[in-house]
Amino acid sequence: MSPAGGPAARPGPDDLRRTFEAVPARTSDGDGPFAESWWGRAWVEALESLSMDGERLARGRTYADGGHVAAITVTPGRVIAYVHGSRPRPYRAELRLRSFPASDWDTLLDAVAARPGHLSALLDKEMPHSLVDTAGEAGIRLLPAAGDLDPDCSCPDRGWPCKHVAALCYQTARLLDSDPFVLLLMRGRGERELLDELGRRNAEHSARERPETPAMSSVAASDALADRFLPPLPAPLPVPSLPGEPPSYPELPGARDPLGLDHLATDAAARAHTMLTTGDDPLAGLTTWQDAVRIAASRPTAGLTATTRALYRELAHATGRTTTDLARAVAAWRQGGAEGLEVLETPWDPPAGPFDRARPALAGADFPRFQPWRNHLTDATGTLQLRFGHDSRWYGYESDPGEEDWWPRAAPDADPVTALTALRGTP
Repeated sequence: MSPAGGPAARPGPDDLRRTFEAVPARTSDGDGPFAESWWGRAWVEALESLSMDGERLARGRTYADGGHVAAITVTPGRVIAYVHGSRPRPYRAELRLRSFPASDWDTLLDAVAARPGHLSALLDKEMPHSLVDTAGEAGIRLLPAAGDLDPDCSCPDRGWPCKHVAALCYQTARLLDSDPFVLLLMRGRGERELLDELGRRNAEHSARERPETPAMSSVAASDALADRFLPPLPAPLPVPSLPGEPPSYPELPGARDPLGLDHLATDAAARAHTMLTTGDDPLAGLTTWQDAVRIAASRPTAGLTATTRALYRELAHATGRTTTDLARAVAAWRQGGAEGLEVLETPWDPPAGPFDRARPALAGADFPRFQPWRNHLTDATGTLQLRFGHDSRWYGYESDPGEEDWWPRAAPDADPVTALTALRGTP
């Protein structure tokens, strides 16, 4: 049997794209073989025969052992993952392997279907030696040999392969340990398609061996329509303790930034996990614009990194706004959440009471005269402004002199004097 506890995979809708979650760092001392199955070790041997630089291979193995390889995506003919190296932005590593033509698949599938033991071994997640030998006799090399693997990486290292691709290759051997169908997917066919085709061919072989079909027994209509006892549904699967990780998105010409998509997918996974664990969606009442502002506001506040700028562009494009609109809205959201955004975007006429008492309170605190307009109080210089929210709190705003370019500043407060004092003390 293949080793238990392999990395979990999320198959794509067409069974031709599988994404495996990042494998954690190994706890062993790293002296033993990296792969445990004989077919996994054959993969490692193909990698090591590809390289003339043992130092790069050693670095790649160290990266793989240390958990530097992110989620791995396998499609026909290629394996892709982001690998974290010495720089903050991960490198995109890719490994290509030749897919089989239809004629080779026809020969291979007939050989498997002719021997039920082959199919049984594959279902047990094993790659039998006899299957590889049978394919070899038909001229089909199932496992890679020297020169079969074609590496590529976005890093500046011109090694063949570089340490990032080597790390990906070592980690792929661990995927093969737990599921040999990964190798068959690299060669061009998905697991469901293979099992369906093997089942059909196996039935044809069985029919040729048993040409006489026994007569089918009949069932009375009354018996067929009689009430039956249905067992209760099984208990639902347990909810995982943490949200799942999104797949790795390749960088393609004209496509969206993969790291921005990664952030959106991570946010969606966290929201889905909350719904599974609590039965409630706390964000269900948000509009598309409010949700976009919330997502942007969740990024770190200490400067706009390249990833954050890419995310701002994605969200602004999706909502038909500019990145400046989004940045101003993020400042309002951080100031007061959804209510802060409402104060930024929607003036309103507050009832008499706290709003009318604000100007005398400000004058009593020796602040200059403020001019009211709807729920706004603006000082004579045109640089400071208080806005009254539906939550009866005062929100501070600031603008350059002579400009109507108001930006949220400081924390809101139920007392206008305290809110203005905080606003004037904000750099």
